[in-house]
Amino acid sequence: MPRDVEATKRRLRDAALQEFTEHGLHGTTVERIAIRAQANKERLYSYFGDKNALFLSILVEELDKVAAAVPVRISRTEDYAELAGRTFDYLRENPGLQRLVLWEGLSGTGTVADEANRAVHYREKAEAIGKAQSEGLLDDAIPAHHLMFLLISLASWWFAAPQIARMLAGGPIDDDEWASRRRTVVDAAQRLAEPRHGLSGDGVGKRTHREGG
Repeated sequence: MPRDVEATKRRLRDAALQEFTEHGLHGTTVERIAIRAQANKERLYSYFGDKNALFLSILVEELDKVAAAVPVRISRTEDYAELAGRTFDYLRENPGLQRLVLWEGLSGTGTVADEANRAVHYREKAEAIGKAQSEGLLDDAIPAHHLMFLLISLASWWFAAPQIARMLAGGPIDDDEWASRRRTVVDAAQRLAEPRHGLSGDGVGKRTHREGG
C-alpha cells in the first residue's frame, strides 16, 4: 500500500478514535473526523465503508490491544490481583477504551463489534479463572465468569465514571491519589479471589499488598 494512503488511513483512524471517545457513535460526524484528520471525507468512505463500520473496527482494534497487553495467566493466587492492577494501569494510559465500550452499550443499536470472536475471548478468560479455581488458587464461591467481570469492573469504573471518583476523592488527582486507587483495586481483587483456606478462623485474612501488582 502506498505510504501516503497508509498515512491518511492512520490519520483518519486516530481522528475517529478521538471523536468517538469524546462524542460516541451518534454524536460523531464524518465531517468532523475528516476535518480533524485533515483529509477528504470521501477517503473515509473509501477506506472504511461508513461511520458505523469505522467505529466497530476501531473498538475491535483497541480491545485486541488490551487483550495482548494484559493476558489472563493465573499460576498463583496473587496473579488475579496483579491482573486487576495491570488492567487499571492500561486503562489509565488508554482511558478512551472504556469510553468506547460505554458508548457501544449506549448506542441502542444492539450491534456489538465482532461479538462472536469477543465472546470466545471472554469465555477463554473465564476458563482461565475457572482452572485456577479448580486448582485451589482462587476462591470458588463466586462463579468464574462473575469473578472475571468483577475484575474488569474494579479496574475500569474509575475511568467509566471519573466524575464520581473526583467527587468522592475531592481535590486534584495527583500521583498519590492514582497510587491509592491502584492499591484499592489490587487489594479488593485479592480479597475477592483469595481462597477461603487462606483465611484465619475469624474470617479475616492475613493479606499483604505487593506494590508491584
